[in-house]
Amino acid sequence: MKKLALAVFLAGLVLAGSAGAQDDDDSVAAMSFVILRDNNGKPVRNASVVLHSVSKHGKQAKGGLELKADADGKCSYDGIPYGMVRVQVLAPGFQTFGQDFDVDKPTIALTIKLKRPEEQYSIYSDQQNDKKKEETPPAAGAKPK
Repeated sequence: MKKLALAVFLAGLVLAGSAGAQDDDDSVAAMSFVILRDNNGKPVRNASVVLHSVSKHGKQAKGGLELKADADGKCSYDGIPYGMVRVQVLAPGFQTFGQDFDVDKPTIALTIKLKRPEEQYSIYSDQQNDKKKEETPPAAGAKPK
């Protein structure tokens, strides 16, 4: 009898939780992305778009969602909860894009332009080229200079 009462109680909790979740379904958004090259506006295919929810304190939540851009540089996802979302876009040969967005509308369309990596500068000397050239050992039987 106690097991039956426990089962009914747990079923009631599950139903109450699913009813509450249905109320929260109204507060989700559809996000669509277009990933383009910054220099010529052409689409970046197979770019990875990573989405993470962000707390009010700016901390990124564990887990997340990864989308892949198609040949036109487009991808989308329905069901992003309202609030802050961190969007990161990664593609080989491009700088990583990262920015936080406030999801507060039912539909959000973002166009993200990826840049090529810039030349890197160092305050240190070019140590690779500063090494002394290794002299080749003299050939056998060669006269010393």
